[in-house]
Amino acid sequence: MHHDMARPFPQQPEQPPQQLARKKPRIAPRPGPARPASDVAPPAVWLLALELRAFWEFGSLLPAWPLLVNAPRGDGHSVIVFPGLSANDVSTVPLRHYLLALGYRSRGWEQGFNFGPRAGVLDEVKSQLVRTFEATGRKVSLIGWSLGGVYARELAKEMPHMVRGVITLGTPFAGSHKSTNAWRIYELASGRKIEREAENYDLPGAPPLPTTSLYSRSDGVVAWQASLQVPDASQPHTENIEVRASHIGLVFNPSAWWAIADRLAQPDGDWKPFSAPAAGLKARLHGVVYPDRD
Repeated sequence: MHHDMARPFPQQPEQPPQQLARKKPRIAPRPGPARPASDVAPPAVWLLALELRAFWEFGSLLPAWPLLVNAPRGDGHSVIVFPGLSANDVSTVPLRHYLLALGYRSRGWEQGFNFGPRAGVLDEVKSQLVRTFEATGRKVSLIGWSLGGVYARELAKEMPHMVRGVITLGTPFAGSHKSTNAWRIYELASGRKIEREAENYDLPGAPPLPTTSLYSRSDGVVAWQASLQVPDASQPHTENIEVRASHIGLVFNPSAWWAIADRLAQPDGDWKPFSAPAAGLKARLHGVVYPDRD
């Protein structure tokens, strides 16, 4: 269920949806500007060992359910959820069922196990977005866990006219290519050298639309600094939300689910950053669940 960085999508002139539907999508390597990431070490071994708490996080969904179903609700638009490295759609079933309960049209990536951007994978990711957009006539929200978040971000950069917003969970887009404990697994699964890919593409650049990065300082797989979106005056609709979670448990964590629901519920074109209540008990609880330290 882990991951590392993947090859992004090429920048191409924006085309009308009808033309995209008629053409077989092609995604070729796109050189990006050289943006040296900070030299961040992967999480310590003791943090990696704490990933076992993901079972507790999954178990906490049941007692948290009465609260979760009262999360903000949106307009029922479509949401595609991308799994992490070596994971498949089964890993995102609980989250997608939760989104269905809130009224969204959620679906998985429908490509089996995520072993990286092997032949045909990126083309199908793009085709799926086109099909979903044209079937509903509405922009689609993209959620990506770990490596899946790289797909979501890069897809949004290339096809922003079809994407409403991006939410990533523990995605290493900002750190060095070896800022995770899963880079060797990535190279083995994908057959690609992560260093070469990280140097050729602009992973740190934010998509030109609302983008949220959920991260945990106790992530045992990805260095939390590697999941921080650097503020950019040219793209003010970005944010980082810290949660208390393991890397594996991010996709099952009740606090992450609530934040996802809150972000999806925002009206299209009326984005506001995630914030705590002004005062009172709810404000204090918010500070405990979502530490505001970045």
